[in-house]
Amino acid sequence: MSERAAPFFCPYCGDEDLRPSEAGHGAWECHGCRRAFQLKFLGLLSTAHGSTATHGGTTHDRHDD
Repeated sequence: MSERAAPFFCPYCGDEDLRPSEAGHGAWECHGCRRAFQLKFLGLLSTAHGSTATHGGTTHDRHDD
């Protein structure tokens, strides 16, 4: 099994100074804009009409500090 992919840039400011956060699995900290965010895999997209994920939820959880 391979390692999980890491984000290349902050989804809020575009900075590349990201570090894993101790807040939990998939949590990252941007030292450019000082935001913390979490990435989560939701599922595979359906090939049928529309592009809904097979599992519900949000694409990211934002924690502005």
